Amino acid sequence: MSDTLSRTPLHALHLELNAKMVPFAGYEMPLQYPAGLMAEHLQTRKSAGLFDVSHMGQLRLTAKSGDVRDAALALETLVPVDIVGLAPHRQRYGFLTNAQGGIMDDLMIANMGDWLFVVVNAACKHEDIAHIEAAIGDRVTVERLDDRALLALQGPQAVDVIAGLCPAAAQMRFMDAIETEIAGVPCTLSRSGYTGEDGFEIGMKADRAEKVARAILADPRVLPIGLGARDSLRLEAGLCLYGNDLDETTTPLEGALGWAMQKARREGGARAGGYPGAEIVMKQAREGVGRQRVGLSAEGRAPVRAGARLFADAQGQEPVGVVTSGAFGPSVNAPVAMGYVTPEHAAPGKALFAELRGKYIPIHVRALPFVAPGFKR
Repeated sequence: MSDTLSRTPLHALHLELNAKMVPFAGYEMPLQYPAGLMAEHLQTRKSAGLFDVSHMGQLRLTAKSGDVRDAALALETLVPVDIVGLAPHRQRYGFLTNAQGGIMDDLMIANMGDWLFVVVNAACKHEDIAHIEAAIGDRVTVERLDDRALLALQGPQAVDVIAGLCPAAAQMRFMDAIETEIAGVPCTLSRSGYTGEDGFEIGMKADRAEKVARAILADPRVLPIGLGARDSLRLEAGLCLYGNDLDETTTPLEGALGWAMQKARREGGARAGGYPGAEIVMKQAREGVGRQRVGLSAEGRAPVRAGARLFADAQGQEPVGVVTSGAFGPSVNAPVAMGYVTPEHAAPGKALFAELRGKYIPIHVRALPFVAPGFKR
């Protein structure tokens, strides 16, 4: 493995657990463990799995005025999301936009009471931090929490596992975020994740991460899970991977993420617009988009991978879109994919054709997600 790759605080534990390590977003990360991708995926759906997501960027935003509302107002100039209305100890999904309304990154934002906790994608974190500091650094202190690790415990039994180490977790709702202790270690804890299952994300000091991970893995209901199963789980759940399903040329509405833009930030809302590209996004809300993200289900067993072109006809003469993510879905026992198509080809059930090794195979538009979410509302 290249010496230029960064390592998470759990690197030695991954090696001890015989993980297959691969480069990802500048880090040496576990792709899978000896159980294998299929077993890890199904383990998370039926019981609980532990993911190392310490490569993600963690930020603490504090208003220079001391009022968290001012930090929220400042951040709203960068995201089309209602941060001011985010209650203490609640979390929300959002995205940074550029002047064209494209998504620079998607992120999670939590109101921790007197500060905002922001988690950004690993591959974008340095650019995100520079962007936020340049835009609102005069109003907000941006603290990079580089000395912290981040774990995700996901699956229907995750709450029982974590409640044995932190009783307060059992009372949390989906998207709650608190500061607490797990196995005696001070942590941030949110009831959220990236699998479509109930679960928790746990942040702590890097030098305490192994203690927390070992305490969780000591429970027989938990297996360590790598990046391979993380990708198939999120794809079945209809969740986007930045750089594949979202990028700087894709607006929130093209990405079918209008649900994440609350009423207060939409046209006619109390704090409509005011973020980069707002006029373009609001025009799309009025007039529609030229393409949109959809679920896709192929016949047979062979996955249709990212980059495959989509056509309206079996001869490949009428292009209508492209696949952005594709894999075999172990939970549904069939190939699953997402991609972008023109609006007239976006209705669930619409028959299309995907280019696969020089042939045009039948593929159908599917409503997302492919598996029902297990979130604790």
